[in-house]
Amino acid sequence: MTVADRIACIIANEISAQTEQVHATVAMLDKGDTVPFVARYRKEATGGLDDTQLRNLSERLGYLRKLAERLDYLRDLEKRRASILGEIQSQGKLTDALARSIEKADTKSVLEDLYLPYKPKRRTKAMIARENGLGPLLCSILGDRRADPAVLAQSYLSGSVETVKDALNGARDILVEELGENAALLGRLRQVMQQDALITSRVTSGKEESGV
Repeated sequence: MTVADRIACIIANEISAQTEQVHATVAMLDKGDTVPFVARYRKEATGGLDDTQLRNLSERLGYLRKLAERLDYLRDLEKRRASILGEIQSQGKLTDALARSIEKADTKSVLEDLYLPYKPKRRTKAMIARENGLGPLLCSILGDRRADPAVLAQSYLSGSVETVKDALNGARDILVEELGENAALLGRLRQVMQQDALITSRVTSGKEESGV
């Protein structure tokens, strides 16, 4: 299935239309026809999208604007998907499981979450901690919660890691980075925030008139 067909199928399923109808509408938008022009004069050319379908997204103009926006979003998503797959492949880190997850990603947020651990970045504290051999210390701490982390850290002291505190801080830096790059965890947190977060605002004292 081509990228164009994949996008058309997604949109068609979202509005209970045929892929051919979506293809026809997309072709007109690509040709330069404006949204109002298509809505007013090209209804038959879209394959007969009925008023009920259009009403599902408010009005005909609203639907076509959303279609155009959705089309741009999905095209950008596919370009980004291809770019990310290529980048991770060039690093030699693309596994079959990761490739499947990337192919299934249906939003840019999910896609970027998956890419985060492989995204080129400046040298971080976690990178330095790994270079200093503190990755196994984190594994030991997580593997045995009854053990005293300070005692475990004694075995990881070196010229680069002079104190137990340095060792534990390094293990913590690795853990923080791993949690921050965990796509499944980020997805769950985003879902919780969308469902339960409460955002409030208030005027700064003394700024009542300006509304700041």
